[in-house]
Amino acid sequence: MPSDADLEAEQAHLDRAHEALEASRRSASRLAGMVEVGRGGTNQARFEREVIHESIVSRLTQLHIGDASLVFGRIDRDEAHGGERFHIGRIAVSDEDYNPLVVDWRAPVAEPFYRATGRQPMGLYRRRHFATRGRKLLAMEDEVFDGEALLAEGAGSDLVGKAALLASLEEARTGKLGDIVATIQAEQDAIIRSELPGVLVVQGGPGTGKTVVALHRAAYLLYTHRFPLEGQGVLVVGPNRLFLGYIEHVLPSLGEVGVELAVTADLVTGMKVEGHDAPEVARVKGDARMGTVLSRAIDDRERPLRWDLVVPYGRSRLRLTRDQSRGIVRSARRRFRGHNAGRRYVEQQVFAALAESTSRELEPGEVQAALRTVPEVREALEWMWPRLTPEHLLHDLFGSRALLRHAVRDTFGEAAADSLYRPRSAHASEVVWTIDDVPLLDEAHAYLGPVRGRAEIRTFGHIVVDEAQDRSPMELRMLARRSLSGSMTIVGDIGQATGPWGAESWDDVLEHLPGRRDPRHIELTVGYRIPASLMGPAVAVLGASAPWLTPPVAVRPGEDPPEFVPVPEPAGLGAQVAAAAVRARDLVEPGNVAVIVPRSLVEEVAAGLEAAGVEYGRATRRGLDRRVTLVPVDLAKGLELDAAVVVEPAAIVAEESAGLRSLYVALTRATRRLSVVHARPLPDPMREPTSAAA
Repeated sequence: MPSDADLEAEQAHLDRAHEALEASRRSASRLAGMVEVGRGGTNQARFEREVIHESIVSRLTQLHIGDASLVFGRIDRDEAHGGERFHIGRIAVSDEDYNPLVVDWRAPVAEPFYRATGRQPMGLYRRRHFATRGRKLLAMEDEVFDGEALLAEGAGSDLVGKAALLASLEEARTGKLGDIVATIQAEQDAIIRSELPGVLVVQGGPGTGKTVVALHRAAYLLYTHRFPLEGQGVLVVGPNRLFLGYIEHVLPSLGEVGVELAVTADLVTGMKVEGHDAPEVARVKGDARMGTVLSRAIDDRERPLRWDLVVPYGRSRLRLTRDQSRGIVRSARRRFRGHNAGRRYVEQQVFAALAESTSRELEPGEVQAALRTVPEVREALEWMWPRLTPEHLLHDLFGSRALLRHAVRDTFGEAAADSLYRPRSAHASEVVWTIDDVPLLDEAHAYLGPVRGRAEIRTFGHIVVDEAQDRSPMELRMLARRSLSGSMTIVGDIGQATGPWGAESWDDVLEHLPGRRDPRHIELTVGYRIPASLMGPAVAVLGASAPWLTPPVAVRPGEDPPEFVPVPEPAGLGAQVAAAAVRARDLVEPGNVAVIVPRSLVEEVAAGLEAAGVEYGRATRRGLDRRVTLVPVDLAKGLELDAAVVVEPAAIVAEESAGLRSLYVALTRATRRLSVVHARPLPDPMREPTSAAA
């Protein structure tokens, strides 16, 4: 055990580190004030000043850690490995002589802090974990990598810094995901430090930390590959905006503020997007074969004239025959991948053919200047090769049953074509698109090519995709299109695959992602969120919905079993939910509670909470900023809360497209307390462990 003298010495080191951090922050602030950004000087000079200023501001952001711990541990190498000592922390800090006081957690020298075990000490003699509050050192925990001592203390566990880890897991949740930089475990670190190239698949059950690990991986890659990733950009794609709000503080807490967080709808701009299609329509729109449908829809707009074009020109009559127009269209298709890129070529060839159709020696440019505004010519060009935007293409396609059936021919059945139909609006700009339309609009953009006045599809050096098991093939194609070099981190859990496109295996997902390198698979097996005492119902449901998957091994035993509250009369459901929410809120003080409900019961449960005088928020409006939050089950995935009240499991199973898996998601959100309130009989897998509320 560390002595009082050790505590004093470490406190003195922490004080020096904080003083050095403050000095660095003051120095960076002075530099920022010295660099004038704005007008004046040459373009080159202004550009250089902006680059320097941006670099200084970025450094200031990294130096501002708020109340977060600066230093969280120390490693001591054994004599055979130099006997050196390093303090591991959030960012690198040096004294005035450039001697390191704190080593960045992402540096190679810090790896043994997270990876060393009794079986593989990685050259360490000792690892020390700190418990701090602000600048004050509260306690320390030592692991001595001495074979005899390890055996005597039973320290052969693969958990790193167990006391610090368990303490962090017992802390109340705030409604925002926090970083785990002080308590990263070995299997998590292996993912974080995995090499940049190619696709990395991270499979992890609920509570294994896959989301936060993926975010730490993004921070690690930016540190390790600052050039080129800082210029190329890093993108994190979440399943919904509630989720983005939940994770938004993690990367800034690690000093990385330039990472873009988005849902897929954010990646296509300039149009109004709202809501989802019905599941049966979403399945059609998400099918990879829709790429063929869109390609055919474009091909159908690249067509020869129905009759010869004849145009008066002075005393002559210029002619473009049907056969000539067919040759022009065929040639343009061979020459150009993007539809819109071929329009200028088609125009040139049309006017060249018109110029050659008379015995007079005419210049094509002269003919074009004279005839380009003639209605008959404009109509002919628009017929042969119209200028198209993705919105116009889909608006026309979805607004015509005939066009749909022609484009869908032998790809989907007639019923699928009919499901895509929707009445035309007055103009494409008036259409309110669904979230399921977005990948189709993006695919159309890729086929059509550049559109005047619209930004090109942006690519990124690395992309993190969370809840990837729920992405449709068309959505995955959309994300793959934004990968500059094929570097992606794909995160999810097949056991939580829900929605119209829930995958049965990772091969179903990888089929639509960049395949330049063989993908790597890493599985997280340890559950940190859910105590063993609450796992029973979830394990039973997983066994029925995905029996080939193994549930995570819980780190914490827990104390309280799940609470089951049967409601004799359905009319009393809202009141019993409110009572369960109040009990949970009081027991997990100051933590937060999620009331997870099927969509059909949202308003009934809301009325019950209001009638009981329970102050609550709605996840659809304010995120998780209240002690009690009403969360529709389809928004619960990825969230972590102190307590969960799961309402009417039978209705969740009946209403959701992957009912049992949606229930599994709901049952695995809580870190301390789980209540199940139901008026209907419980689904079969849950009927064994039933008890009345206290």
